[in-house]
Amino acid sequence: MDNRPTVYFTDLRTSPGNSLPQKLQKLVRRAGIGQIDFKDKFTAIKIHFGEPGNIAYIRHNYVAALVDLLKEMGAKVFLTDSNTLYSGGRSNAVDHLKAAMENGFNPISAHADVIIADGLKGTDYKEIELDGEYCKAPKIGAAIADADIIISMNHFKGHEQTGFGGALKNLGMGSASVGGKLELHSSSQPVINEDNCIGCRICEKYCRHDAIKVTGKKASIDYSKCVGCGQCVAVCQHDGAAVKDWDSSETLNYKIAEYALAVVRNKPSFHISFIMNVSPNCDCWNHNDAAIIPDLGIAASFDPVALDCACADMVKAAPILQNNAITDIDSRSGDGHQHMHHTGEDKFHIVHPDTRWEAGVEHGEKIGLGSREYTLVRV
Repeated sequence: MDNRPTVYFTDLRTSPGNSLPQKLQKLVRRAGIGQIDFKDKFTAIKIHFGEPGNIAYIRHNYVAALVDLLKEMGAKVFLTDSNTLYSGGRSNAVDHLKAAMENGFNPISAHADVIIADGLKGTDYKEIELDGEYCKAPKIGAAIADADIIISMNHFKGHEQTGFGGALKNLGMGSASVGGKLELHSSSQPVINEDNCIGCRICEKYCRHDAIKVTGKKASIDYSKCVGCGQCVAVCQHDGAAVKDWDSSETLNYKIAEYALAVVRNKPSFHISFIMNVSPNCDCWNHNDAAIIPDLGIAASFDPVALDCACADMVKAAPILQNNAITDIDSRSGDGHQHMHHTGEDKFHIVHPDTRWEAGVEHGEKIGLGSREYTLVRV
């Protein structure tokens, strides 16, 4: 008996009466989403709303199709994401909601309301006791932690720190509060950049451990009291409190897997990945570079580890497109040989050779989040 989890996949071919949103609905039905009891359950669709200037995010048309299906099954659906650690267009709920609305994630276009999971300044979170090897109590945005059911909609693409971003990263990094994101990115305590600090005292006000004091119009941190929670980074609007050291790719992937486990533990979850606009870098940039492979399709599974592995394997098997980050690397190689297809090669490692995405799925399997082995079924 084959006990491997199943990943369901549909390509992007359409026909009259079988549009891409309709194909998405058929895919998730075939993948068994109806096995979940959605009746009157708060159902979070965890999605990236798109950094302003970046247009590689998942189209709201797909979201609306999924929302309609979930509502048919009785779900109380909302769209959600947590604020970002870096200062950008989604680092607080006001700017984050504006970005979401402008990109079509609103009740008219996406058929559901948006809730920013960790609140106005990234300080609204629940600690999920996990006692993980790397993260003892992941700090998860409250709206996600309080949800009864988690549905992740993931844009599968490259990432300069983790190798690629898929289901695990959307769940783990994306659901973390701002302070949680600091824990994920850095093993050290934050620092004060005095050039940027204006002495506004907001960090002092929000520090739960009385570790920050403002004297002489500049903040300072008492590291004997600082626990590295990152709330000063979360609330500072001037980049006065900042990350000191960034973790390695492997450690970051390990932590993301543990945060993802905290998000889905003890509640139903289902995961959908869109292998489209596979840009080489993170969606958090305010631009998206040219795709490295052709658009492939949509995949879905109850198992986020298997889903990430299946998507990575499909990207490996795909040929590359021209005029993108990979062909730039080829042209700089200087060996006189153009690797025009790279079929079967790990494109993410080509673009980001210092990353190892395998660490995340390996650790995810180790901690019981899912399986790296899977059965692929085409719908």
